[in-house]
Amino acid sequence: MRKTARLAAAPFLGAALLLAAPPAGAFSDAEKKEIGEIVKQYLIENPEIMLEVQDALEEKIAEARNQQARTALDNNREAIFESPVDLVLGNPKGDVTIVEFFDYNCGYCKQSLGTMTELLGKDKNIRFVLKEWPILGPDSDATHRVSDAVRKVAPEKYGDFFMRVMSAQSRTNEDKAIDAAVSLGIDEATLRRTMKDSPNDATQAATHQLALTLGFNGTPAYIVGDETLPGAYGIDAFDRKIANLRGCGKATC
Repeated sequence: MRKTARLAAAPFLGAALLLAAPPAGAFSDAEKKEIGEIVKQYLIENPEIMLEVQDALEEKIAEARNQQARTALDNNREAIFESPVDLVLGNPKGDVTIVEFFDYNCGYCKQSLGTMTELLGKDKNIRFVLKEWPILGPDSDATHRVSDAVRKVAPEKYGDFFMRVMSAQSRTNEDKAIDAAVSLGIDEATLRRTMKDSPNDATQAATHQLALTLGFNGTPAYIVGDETLPGAYGIDAFDRKIANLRGCGKATC
C-alpha cells in the first residue's frame, strides 16, 4: 500500500521539486501559479500522501531523538549508572540495570512504585538505580532536600525513607518528609542542620542537566540497558526489555 502511494506521489513530488529548484529559465508567475494549483488539486485527491509525509517526519524526529539519547548514554555512563549519590535497590551486582529519574510528588512515579516493587520481588538479578529529579515546584525541591540529608545522615535508612514517602498518596512537602524521617528514628535537629550546612543544589543541577541531555522532559523517565524510556511503563514492557537484554544484549533485539 505504501509503495503504491509513493509511486502515485511522483507527479506531486516532481512539481514540488521544480518549484523548489527551478532550472535556469525560471518559471513565470503564471506558470508557478498553475503548478501550485496542480499540487493543491493532487493533495485534495490524494490526502493519504500527507499521512506518508507525517510518518516520515515522525520517524526522522524519533531517530534524531534516539541518536541524541545513545550519544548521551555513551558520554555519561558513570554519572548515569554509578553515581554515589543515587539510591540503589535490588541486587547491586545484578546483570540488568534499570535507572529511574523521579520526583517525590510525581503521581505517575507513585503509581510506578508498584511496578518497581513487583520487578524486584520476582527477579533477584535486577539492579534498580533511583535518581532524584525534583521538577514539580517548591514542595518537591524541599522534599528532595530532606531526602538528600537523610542519605547523608543515615544512609542505611535512605531506602526506607524513599519507600515511605513515595508510597504516600498525598502530596508531600518539607514537614511531611521530615516527619517521615523522624518516624524512622532520624534526629530532626541533625537532619535540619545537614540540610542547611550541606545543601543538594549542585547535585540536583547536575541531575537536571543530565536528564535534559538524555532528552527527558518529565518524570518518570527510565533507562533500561541501552535505551531511554520517557514516561510510565507497565510490568510487561519492562519484562520484554529485560528479556531482550539477557537474550541479545540490547533492550530491543
